[in-house]
Amino acid sequence: RKWLPMKLLVRNLARTITEAELKAIFEAHGTVEYCTLVLDQETGNSKGFAFVEMPEEDEAKVAISAIDGVKISKNKIRVKEAE
Repeated sequence: RKWLPMKLLVRNLARTITEAELKAIFEAHGTVEYCTLVLDQETGNSKGFAFVEMPEEDEAKVAISAIDGVKISKNKIRVKEAE
């Protein structure tokens, strides 16, 4: 059975976190297809949320349960499947 990739919405991120740091957090739980921090167009600063896509649905579900509610850089981040 072919799994569909799962796109995750990551919210409440510290404005200082980098894409590389965020990707590493998710890679601890599986393969990350891509990781995109959403940036403010005028300032180039992080808006505090990101999208992460994981090709394996089961790995993505493990990542959600492992990372959702964890404090990273003093922020309790929230992770869920993107709509």
